[in-house]
Amino acid sequence: MIGIVDYGMGNLLSVYSAFDYLGADVTICKHPEDLKDVDKIVIPGVGAFKDCIGKLKSENFQEALNEHVLNKAKPTLGICLGMQVMAKKSYEGGEYEGLGWFDADVVRLHPSDPSLRIPNIGWNEIDFKNDVVVFKGVPQKSDLYLVHSYYMKCNSQLDVVATYQYGQTVTAAVMKNNIIATQFHPEKSQDHGLKILENFINWKP
Repeated sequence: MIGIVDYGMGNLLSVYSAFDYLGADVTICKHPEDLKDVDKIVIPGVGAFKDCIGKLKSENFQEALNEHVLNKAKPTLGICLGMQVMAKKSYEGGEYEGLGWFDADVVRLHPSDPSLRIPNIGWNEIDFKNDVVVFKGVPQKSDLYLVHSYYMKCNSQLDVVATYQYGQTVTAAVMKNNIIATQFHPEKSQDHGLKILENFINWKP
């Protein structure tokens, strides 16, 4: 059973629909205690970091997620803001503490080409490490869909498993132990995105 964390923000229904389309056993976790009943966890998200971490804390999801993701090592997928909140800190609209699962800061995009707009909205070619199981069967430099103004700047490049170019090298995906997270939206990235979600369904770290 895959549980999608519902903390009142973002792309929850489109993520649910994608997993349901793939035939996965999926549910929406509206309360922290719901995480006990699932084998895998998805943290979606669209919006501001401050609101995201605030909701996770106020609705008591932070402690539950630490228990099930870090202590019980359930396979976990973060998407877009759901990836960024896994960092130690964000500088979006101030300075805010994240979940701290990755040694990284969330910082604003600063492309070297002034013609590149912020936020970056659209399709970009993703370069990923070939040995990452969730990218199995996805062609190198596949176009995947992004919409963001901030990105995860990792202090350990070992955590970075995919990047793309936008007037700078931008982190597109990170991975550590039982956690995989993507800045792009697999649920909006057509066949290649669905393949990544299918690989997550079958992932056994």
